[in-house]
Amino acid sequence: MELLTPSIGLLFWMSLAFIIVLVLLKKFAWSGILKALKDREDFIERSLKSAEEAKAQMSELKADNEKLLAEARLEREQILKEAKEMKEKILADAKLTASEEGNRLISTARGEIEKEKNQALSEIKKQVGEISLEIAERVIRKELSDKGAQEALVAEHLKQAQSN
Repeated sequence: MELLTPSIGLLFWMSLAFIIVLVLLKKFAWSGILKALKDREDFIERSLKSAEEAKAQMSELKADNEKLLAEARLEREQILKEAKEMKEKILADAKLTASEEGNRLISTARGEIEKEKNQALSEIKKQVGEISLEIAERVIRKELSDKGAQEALVAEHLKQAQSN
């Protein structure tokens, strides 16, 4: 039961030891402990600020990246649109050139065909004329060899001339 009711001497020496330990701790350890706690608090605060700044920079970089990506997409779409327009223009020009060249070739071919047709007709007329002359010459020689046939031929021609 002595432990439950300590004597005054024991209380005095315990209090004196406690105060001495408290003074020693205050003089030597307390300032170091408080300084270490303050340093730790400052370090944590700086780390949090640093983390916030990094987070802000990351969000800013993310926004910049999204903006650049959007601009790149717009530029890509613009380039594709220009390429499509250029392709359509080139195709239209090629079709027009091909059409003009085809029309020119057709026109030239028609001219050549007409020219050859006229030459062929001229040649045929010439040959028909030559053949007709040969036939007429043979007929006239045959008919002129007989005097009665000559007179009949002249009479027939006179009748035809008078009836016209």
